[in-house]
Amino acid sequence: MRYRKLGRYGLKVSEISLGSWLTYGGSYGKERAQACIRKAYDLGINYFDTANVYGAGQTYPGASEELLGDILQEFPRSSYVLATKAFWPVGDGPNDRGLSRKHIIEQCNASLKRLKTDYVDIFYCHRYDPETPVDETLRALDDLVRQGKVLYVGVSEWSAAQIAEGVHTTKHLNLNPIAVNQPIYNMLDRYIEDEVMPLCSKEGIGLAVFSPLAQGVLTGKYKKGQEIPKDSRAADKSAGKSISRYLNDDILTKVEKLEAIASDHGMALSQLALAWILTHPEISSVIIGASKPEQIEENVQAAGKILDESTMEEIKKILNE
Repeated sequence: MRYRKLGRYGLKVSEISLGSWLTYGGSYGKERAQACIRKAYDLGINYFDTANVYGAGQTYPGASEELLGDILQEFPRSSYVLATKAFWPVGDGPNDRGLSRKHIIEQCNASLKRLKTDYVDIFYCHRYDPETPVDETLRALDDLVRQGKVLYVGVSEWSAAQIAEGVHTTKHLNLNPIAVNQPIYNMLDRYIEDEVMPLCSKEGIGLAVFSPLAQGVLTGKYKKGQEIPKDSRAADKSAGKSISRYLNDDILTKVEKLEAIASDHGMALSQLALAWILTHPEISSVIIGASKPEQIEENVQAAGKILDESTMEEIKKILNE
C-alpha cells in the first residue's frame, strides 16, 4: 500500500480506502463485513469511511457505525483514520437533519458512541445545507475540533461555490479549515474536473473520492445486451436506482473498450479504473466498497500502478467519445 497526504495537511491516508455505503451494517451480513474490514487492514488500508445514516436502507441509522466500531476495536486506534458524516435525516423531527449546531453536535456524539471511540479523524458535512448559515455549521465543527472529538473538517458533494464560501468563512472567522472534500469521481462521472478539483488543489483541500467504480459498472460485470446479474448491486432494489444511470448502451460500449485496454496491460478493469484516478495528484484517497475480501485484494493492487502516456491517451479518447 502507498499513502498520500490529505491535501496540504500532515495526515497520511492509504491510496485505497474502504467505505461502507450500501454494504456494512446493511445487506451483506456481519461476518462478511468483518472479513472485509480485517482484510483491508491487513493489506495496509488505514482509512475507513462511514456515516451516521449508512445501514438505514436495510436496518437502521447507525448500523454501519456500530459494526465498524466493533471490528476496529481489534486494532490500535492510532493505526487507522476513521471518518463519519452528518446531514441526512435520522428521524422524523424537524431537527433530525441538516447542519445546524444542534444536529451536528448531537450526531457527532451519537456517532462516537456507536463507533466506540473518543474521536473521529474526519467529520464530514454529508451535503450542503441551504437552511443553515455556513458560519453556524463551521463554528460547530470548530468547537468539536477544539474539544478533541474531531481532528479534521470535511465536506461531501459541495459545489465549487459552496466550498469557496466555506473556505472564506473559515479564514474570516479564524476557524479550523476545511481539510478534505469527498465527491463522486470515476471514469464515467468527472464533473469535479472543471471547478471542484482546481479549487481544492488551490486551497490545499484533499480529495477522497467515492464510487470510483461507478457502483460496479467499471468492473465489467454489466454487459450490453445481457441481463443484469442476479447477485449484482443493480439487481438490489435498494441500490438499483442510483446505478441505473450508468446502464445504457453508450456507457457500456465505453466500458467494453476500457476492459480491452485493461486486458492488454494484464489488469482487471477495476484496477485500471482505480489506477487512472490515482494518476491525478489532487486525489488523496479512493474509497472503494467491497462485499468480499477478494474484491479488496484485487482493488489494492491498483495502488502504485503506472499508466504510461500512450495508455492515458487511449483512455482519454474513449472517455471523450
